[in-house]
Amino acid sequence: MITKLAIAAGLATALSTAAFAQADLSGKVIGFSQIGSESGWRAAETSVTRSEAEARGVDLKFADAQQKQENQIKAIRGFIAQGVDAILVAPVVATGWDDVLTEAKEAEIPVVLLDRGVDAPEDLYLTSIASDQVLEGRVAGEWLVDAVAGEDCNVVELQGTVGSSPAINRKQGFEEGIASASNIKITQSQTGDFTRAKGKEVMEAFLKSSNGGADICAVYAHNDDMAVGAIQAIKDAGLKPGTDIKVVSIDAVPDIFTAIAAGEANATVELTPNMAGPAFDALAAYWADGTEPEKFIITESKLYTAENDPQGEYERRKGLGY
Repeated sequence: MITKLAIAAGLATALSTAAFAQADLSGKVIGFSQIGSESGWRAAETSVTRSEAEARGVDLKFADAQQKQENQIKAIRGFIAQGVDAILVAPVVATGWDDVLTEAKEAEIPVVLLDRGVDAPEDLYLTSIASDQVLEGRVAGEWLVDAVAGEDCNVVELQGTVGSSPAINRKQGFEEGIASASNIKITQSQTGDFTRAKGKEVMEAFLKSSNGGADICAVYAHNDDMAVGAIQAIKDAGLKPGTDIKVVSIDAVPDIFTAIAAGEANATVELTPNMAGPAFDALAAYWADGTEPEKFIITESKLYTAENDPQGEYERRKGLGY
């Protein structure tokens, strides 16, 4: 049984370094293997992680994997060779980590997973800081059930990177969220690789194969960047996103709030970019007295719609590195 610990009660709490116990980690050298910069959310996570490290006196060694697992594995081995004190990793995909995580464990270097999980024995990493990705998808699905109020609704789905835990889990959660609604059907589903460009490209194909979009009720995107790309494709097709085709996605990046404020998107589910704060807290406690953190530290999944001051949310988030 996984014990879940809610650590974020809202954006101010989730992003403010003052919200966390500021244990002094001065002198600690921590490697951070980031997936890349495929989305605004990913860029924000990197920016917030750098800020958290600076605030705590951490010497952060950063490596950009450019969406390739082989680059991440090489970077982690490089961190091990350097003898860093700990390693943070946001894994590109879920599988293929056993060997390099075992190498880190043998070197007595604790590893903390950020925002994505891995299919590996739990004793190979100290903790995993992430949202409940299944819940994120379920919240999006339940919102759509309420929004269509029993009317027939054909949904097209923009999936994340094939094999990644968010793509797998957000798909599962959305399907669970709409399971009770026989009026809602996913008619097409394809990866948009978490990017705006690919999201736009795939949405264009969905529109062409769906009577110019007339047969599409809603688009569900596994992240906001793909949703923003889809919105542009819908507009280019002469339709009104948010009205002719409902748009629901996940991440809560600034640009999706601009779209919601303009009536071009309908809902987003928040994924906080501050995974590093809880990670540094867990490491500080572990180094202080050997305290083992919860294995899975779960952040909140909050739904935002036009009723939640989208323009204000944009203003509050725009300076966070998205």
